[in-house]
Amino acid sequence: MIGDVVSTVSDRIETDRLTLSRHRLDDFTDSLSMWSDPEIARHISGRPSTAEDVWSRLLRYVGHWQALGYGYWLIREKDTGRFVGEIGFADFKREIDPPFDGAPEMGWALCSWAQGRGYAFEALNAALDWGRARFDGAHVVCMISPLNAPSIRLAERAGFRRYAETDYKGSPTLLFRL
Repeated sequence: MIGDVVSTVSDRIETDRLTLSRHRLDDFTDSLSMWSDPEIARHISGRPSTAEDVWSRLLRYVGHWQALGYGYWLIREKDTGRFVGEIGFADFKREIDPPFDGAPEMGWALCSWAQGRGYAFEALNAALDWGRARFDGAHVVCMISPLNAPSIRLAERAGFRRYAETDYKGSPTLLFRL
C-alpha cells in the first residue's frame, strides 16, 4: 500500500516514493520557493512568506528536533530528489482556545506541482506511523482553515476528527484530533 513505511532510520523515513528527512540549512531555497507561493500561503498565513519568515521557520524546524526530539521533515521524491514539501510535528505553544494541552501539533504543506499525486497522504501516513511510536498513544492535533477543503479531506482520510471550531489570530480555524 502506498504510504506504508518501507524503512525508518532514526529521524529519516522512506516510503514507496518519498523520503522524509530533517531540514538542513541548505534546504532554505526549496522552502522559500514553496512558502513564497501565494497559493501555498493562502490557507496558512494568508500571505506569501518572505525570506526572513522562511529562515525563522527553518530554524524552528531545526530547533524542534534539537530541543524536543521531534519536528518537521523535508519531503523529497525518492527517485528524483525533487522537493515536494514539508510535514511534521511541533509544539508552537499556540495561544488558542481550546488549548492543545501539550499534544503534538501536526502540519503539512506541499508544493503546488506535487498536489493531487497522493504524496500528501503517503507522507502523512508515514509521519503518523513515526508519531504513533514516538508519542505512545497521545492525541495528535492539527488546525486547518475551514476554506482549505483538500487539507480537511486529507486529515479526515487519515483518521483525524474535527473537535472544535475556533478563531486563531483573527481567522476562523478548525481543530482536529487523532
